[in-house]
Amino acid sequence: MNILQKLKETVSSVLPIMAIVMLLGVTIAPLGWGLIGRFLIGGVLVIFGLTIFLLGIDIGVIPIGERSGAALAAKRNLPLLLIAAFLIGFIVTVAEPDVQVLAGQVKNIAPGVSKWGLILMIAAGIGLFVSLGILRTVLSLPLTILLVISYAVVFILSYFTPSEFQGIAFDSGGATTGPMTVPFIMALGVGVAAVRAKSTAKNVSSSDDSFGLTGIASIGPIAAVCLYGILFSHHGAQGNAGHLAEAANDAASVQGMLVFWHLLPEITGEVARALLPLLIMAVFFQITLIKMPPVQVMRMVRGFVLSFVGLVIFMTGASGGFMPAGKQLGEVLGALAAQSSVWSVLLVAIGFAFGAVVVIAEPAVWVLTDQVENVSGGTIKRKVMLIALSAGVATSIALSMLRVLTGFSLWYVLIPGYVISLILAFFCPKLFTGIAFDSGGVASGTMTSTFILSFTLGASSASGGNPAVDAFGVIALVAMTPLIAIQILGLVFDIKHKRGKK
Repeated sequence: MNILQKLKETVSSVLPIMAIVMLLGVTIAPLGWGLIGRFLIGGVLVIFGLTIFLLGIDIGVIPIGERSGAALAAKRNLPLLLIAAFLIGFIVTVAEPDVQVLAGQVKNIAPGVSKWGLILMIAAGIGLFVSLGILRTVLSLPLTILLVISYAVVFILSYFTPSEFQGIAFDSGGATTGPMTVPFIMALGVGVAAVRAKSTAKNVSSSDDSFGLTGIASIGPIAAVCLYGILFSHHGAQGNAGHLAEAANDAASVQGMLVFWHLLPEITGEVARALLPLLIMAVFFQITLIKMPPVQVMRMVRGFVLSFVGLVIFMTGASGGFMPAGKQLGEVLGALAAQSSVWSVLLVAIGFAFGAVVVIAEPAVWVLTDQVENVSGGTIKRKVMLIALSAGVATSIALSMLRVLTGFSLWYVLIPGYVISLILAFFCPKLFTGIAFDSGGVASGTMTSTFILSFTLGASSASGGNPAVDAFGVIALVAMTPLIAIQILGLVFDIKHKRGKK
């Protein structure tokens, strides 16, 4: 993998956000040159850290996922496959950087919540639903029926979940589908679908079953966090203001580059704890299952080292400069919006602009649009896809800003959105339904989990709202957009295809 290509992807993802923040930070929402300096340093660390991390994933981690998925599927041992799928989903999710960031944000707002307890619950949810998705593929169960049943269970659970955990639960579904988790899950799903297709008597394509596993897996964390909220609601998000003030004082006591140096030991330890289970799993699979030659083993080791170094740099930059600036910018604009309706409109407009920039700059979105253009034979153009996703995500973040200001319930948007998505699933071609639900986490990428969530938390805190209730849910709204957009485009493709036949 060309490191310059990876660097180009991460720069195109991070730089637009940095440009908007710089423009706002020196004009209508002054951040101070000290914080702007930290933000710039943090942005550079985020760019280089994410580049190194993604390079390490391509070199050492993805090959393990692809080979393990194919080898497990080839054994045709269903209990072994399901157990391995659970373990793979669980271990990879623990190492997912977006999950680490989300859990850290939750911990800052709700000190009664255990960060690692939340991460382990999210990982267990992913593992369970990855196994369920694999079982669906093996038994050729309809994806639409499984999605309807799963979301029905999730919404029933969420009804009994404390309000402080509802937004967090749905945000976790979008945050889990990040650069670490998706390659493993996709490789496992494609491998199982291909082996099943070969084992059938009929000569059928496995493409319809190759997609959908990531979409099913992302439901697991929502259900798991709902259960976490129900079981541990007595530790809820209370006493937020005091904790936030204490955190702000701690951050203010360390200035400049010393902030990053101060964070480095703790982040290094957390990253080591997150990646160690993944390394153990890789060694175990190498010895018992895939047995790669020494040259490829050394390549895998280099990949893990790069992943570790990159993740440490990324988390240090995000925690030390990127997220604090996003939160401060949200606080400045939120305080102004609380005083004037004009500033309220401006806050919503800025949220809309952030949404449009975030989704267009996300490298995974470009991969997705290219994939859909190829699948549709060029009928659905990449440009149309980008416009649809950009408009949808921009609207989602604008609605999140409006929710921060007015406090209306998250359910006013989520329930109609998911009802429309599930109804469309009965009429849309199966392939597009699978792609749509797989891509729900694509739009809610790293920039959403780090900067946009921090910005929303700051705006909620300064405008007098409850961040635990009003701010969390922004990732969920962003992740919901592709479910509708891609299925509508799938219907358009189906109509054009039928007309072409006539």
